[in-house]
Amino acid sequence: MMKLLLSLVFLLQTVWSFQFPFAIPNLFSSPSYQHAHYSKLDPDDQPIDLLQYKDDVVIRVSYASSPPLKEFLANPKEVQFNKWGKNSNQHTIDIQIEEEELVKLIEKFPSLEYHTIIEDLPQHIYETFPVSEQQVITQDEDFHVQSELFFKEYRDLATINSWLNLLQATYPEVVKIEEIGDTFEHRKLNVVHFSVPNDDIEHHNKKTIVITGGVHAREWISVSSTLYMIYQLVKLYGTWPNSKILTQLNFLFIPVTNPDGYEYTWTTDRLWRKNRQETPIPRCFGIDIDHSYGYHWTKSSDWACGEEYSGEFPFEAFESRLWDEYLNNTNKDHTIYGYIDLHSYSQEILYPYAYSCEQQPRDEENLIELAWGIAKSIRMKSGSNYNVLPACIDKDSDLLPDLGAGSALDYMYHNRAFWAYQFKLRDTGGHGFLLPAKYIEPVGDEIVSAILYFCKFILSDDR
Repeated sequence: MMKLLLSLVFLLQTVWSFQFPFAIPNLFSSPSYQHAHYSKLDPDDQPIDLLQYKDDVVIRVSYASSPPLKEFLANPKEVQFNKWGKNSNQHTIDIQIEEEELVKLIEKFPSLEYHTIIEDLPQHIYETFPVSEQQVITQDEDFHVQSELFFKEYRDLATINSWLNLLQATYPEVVKIEEIGDTFEHRKLNVVHFSVPNDDIEHHNKKTIVITGGVHAREWISVSSTLYMIYQLVKLYGTWPNSKILTQLNFLFIPVTNPDGYEYTWTTDRLWRKNRQETPIPRCFGIDIDHSYGYHWTKSSDWACGEEYSGEFPFEAFESRLWDEYLNNTNKDHTIYGYIDLHSYSQEILYPYAYSCEQQPRDEENLIELAWGIAKSIRMKSGSNYNVLPACIDKDSDLLPDLGAGSALDYMYHNRAFWAYQFKLRDTGGHGFLLPAKYIEPVGDEIVSAILYFCKFILSDDR
């Protein structure tokens, strides 16, 4: 009977694949058909090698009563671990650590206060991948029907590019995809233009909003949220094409700022952070793109294999260099009024500067006021609380200046954008970088609310 049922399911999927793009509607909706435990799978059926994480846990460490511990966690020496997120108000940091390394950490700090927030890490990783891997693109079905399916799961790079191409083909009058260069692994870095024609305003006189996601490869929710914002603008165009937000603003999106790293999270290491270019040390790959920008760039104390490696010189990361060249050459006539860089996790709205808490940004009072207004718009939409703080505190620049150096936030705020923020999306640590797919649309909705609030402010700004 079970074999007959599975045969029927396969047949239906085969038939429907000619009608639906991306993931087929989830036939495995009952709990027994959702992600089984990874250990019960044949290794060939696993999306990636999950056994590489089997000895790892994610713990939350409190450093409130131990300044030496905080300093050590910012720049570890003897003990190896990966930093995930931190809460500056509660004085905690989340780290991914092997059990043997955890023993070493406890030996070094016998009074260590911590608790485990993710115990079965391989299973949590497995559950972020789509249940169904079959993804087919057609142009025969309604685009909005396709998109309702698209946002039910996280999507790999090929599927994202196919969806964006379909979006451009469906709405060529307002959507344009521009390839601004090749990454180290020869993938295209794509900028999505969204602009509604307006006979009353010259295109170059419109105020431009820039929204980026996927700078750090493992932060899948930032990619899906950027795509979701594009989709909601398209829906707004279909229902209210004369909206001021559409007719008086230009939008530039980079949904996947780190395509090489993002692809690597789907094929090899779900928790990869950097890009994938070569470094001076053999078999050490990747530069942290968000430490590569040429404003107050400082060579990192982290070595080339580390997650926060900045490269050997500013703009060494292919992606930061391509973006800089694009802004200064191809796109130099556009005035950028707003810049929002989406990341995860910790539910925070960060404002400049990241490199130093001693440097006061221009219009700091207004930056903070606007940030709290954005946070309120999120709270009114979904009930989620987002804290507001300077990026330097989040980056621990007070401990190690290089931790906040060379950020896209500082670069854009200093050089191009009147208003600039980094949003750290859900959650506050229960899932971390492994936020389940069921949160894609709720997070997307609250970020759309935040960005629309931001856009209304930009339109009311008299600069």
